[in-house]
Amino acid sequence: MRGAFMVVLRSIGSTPGRVVRVMAGLVLIAVGVVAGGWWLVLAAVGVLPLAAGLFDVCVLGPLFRLPFGGRAFRASQGCR
Repeated sequence: MRGAFMVVLRSIGSTPGRVVRVMAGLVLIAVGVVAGGWWLVLAAVGVLPLAAGLFDVCVLGPLFRLPFGGRAFRASQGCR
């Protein structure tokens, strides 16, 4: 089971994964703002992947005893 999580972490921690996190955050924020009402919660949730991508951090890394910083995370996993 942990192997599957590591594959996911490696993919979202990579440079293309960082771009995907930023784009996903922007989409969540846009949908939440356009829909309004309770959908604004979705916009608030979208701030996390957007910030993680922009500031190059891997929020889930410390849960698996891996570095929090993106550059250190990629170095520890052999990612680009």
